[in-house]
Amino acid sequence: MPHRLTRCAPWLLALLTAVTLSGCSTVYYNTMEKLGFEKREILVDRVEDARDAQTEAQETFRSALARFQSVVATPDTELKEKYEEILAAYEDSVEVADEVRDRIDGVEDVSQALFAEWEDELALYQSDSLRRSSQQQLRETRSQYQQLITRMHQAEDRMNPVLQAFEDQVLYLKHNLNAQAIGALESELGSIRSDVATLIRNMEASIAESEAFIRRFRQ
Repeated sequence: MPHRLTRCAPWLLALLTAVTLSGCSTVYYNTMEKLGFEKREILVDRVEDARDAQTEAQETFRSALARFQSVVATPDTELKEKYEEILAAYEDSVEVADEVRDRIDGVEDVSQALFAEWEDELALYQSDSLRRSSQQQLRETRSQYQQLITRMHQAEDRMNPVLQAFEDQVLYLKHNLNAQAIGALESELGSIRSDVATLIRNMEASIAESEAFIRRFRQ
């Protein structure tokens, strides 16, 4: 099911994007609230976007690894073609990693605004019991959010060594398009496979945290 935010008119989305790109988050969030979109809705949507980006990243890294594995058994006559295939896999991985980082940045931006607003509005309560209840809910939500964003950053950090390993192999093939390069690739394949497996496990944990966070806000 599409997010409610994505059902805005195209011209409105373009306007809001321009506001966001201008660097004024406060104006953006105030505008969205006037249109009926609370910060908590934006946060949940962005957490969902980050989860989806990480899911896509998992598949992209799996696919890239499969392409790296296939090149090990490639005859020398097909090496040039396989190099181009691996280069495309690496470029896809870089692109999806950038998308994951952007999504996580978006989650952090709106969560900071939401928690700051929540904290400020505690002073508006006349009822002490309701204020204490809201404070407790704020603490619990912050705690769950911290677990979520920690998992996201752990998954993000695991992307760097995998991307570096991919880049090393692309460069090595680029400058050594011969049968000897294939033998060298094979010796590195085990560590690449291990890094990708670790990355995917971290992303799975981060995705699970995202889904738990989303369920909390939509109960």
